[in-house]
Amino acid sequence: MELNLKKPIVFFDLETTGLNIAKDRIIEISAIKIMPNGDQEIKTRRLKPVDDYGNQIPLPKEVSDLTHITDEDLADQPTFKQIAKSLAEWMKGCDLGGYNSNRFDVPLLAEEFLRADADIDLRKSKFVDAQVIFNKKEQRTLTAAYRFYCDKELEGAHGAQADILATYEVLKAQLDRYPDLQNDIEFLSEYSAHNSNVDFAGRFIYNEKNEEIINFGKYKGRKLAEVLLTDQGYYGWMMQSDFTLDTKRVLTNVKLKYGIR
Repeated sequence: MELNLKKPIVFFDLETTGLNIAKDRIIEISAIKIMPNGDQEIKTRRLKPVDDYGNQIPLPKEVSDLTHITDEDLADQPTFKQIAKSLAEWMKGCDLGGYNSNRFDVPLLAEEFLRADADIDLRKSKFVDAQVIFNKKEQRTLTAAYRFYCDKELEGAHGAQADILATYEVLKAQLDRYPDLQNDIEFLSEYSAHNSNVDFAGRFIYNEKNEEIINFGKYKGRKLAEVLLTDQGYYGWMMQSDFTLDTKRVLTNVKLKYGIR
């Protein structure tokens, strides 16, 4: 079943230096843009991961073993900052999809855009995560999902382009298999959401009254505004700790929203 689209959607997959959303960097991105008329455009780009001083970040051995990408492969590639403006322009106005994308790919991409000071607000997009749909229905991995839904073996797993093309096929097959899944991006976005996140990393979530609630640590379940008012050191601790730039931006916005000093 082809997707019923009101606006373009970009399915994307990232290969990265690791799994820490706040610290790790993209080494490969592959994305397929699907237009409402069915036209498709694929972009795949390897990127040189650099630290805040512009030095190349060495890849951990386990990352190279998994992706078959080496430091030498990336040495002459552009950095994310060098492509951020054009990538943001290409993705602007699109919904986003992927496999485990709500928990990892979207938050990490948002971090990279923030570091590069790119003009894009991903919160304006709907997010469709085929893994969440799969886990709710079948409890499997991407390789198993591809075999289960598409009756094919996934060649080139852990390569960004192979993974994201498989994800797009899996989602379309999921729509064919489950009649209760509406072919509508807003429905699929809500269905594949883990929580109503305030920040991409899910450190804060909205409750039924649309209030910001802390979703981790000793204050889990408490209203963020109340904690900021009663624990004077909480804001400073979070801003100085290893949280994502997006989480810190949301924290600051909430502080300003309620006029908390």
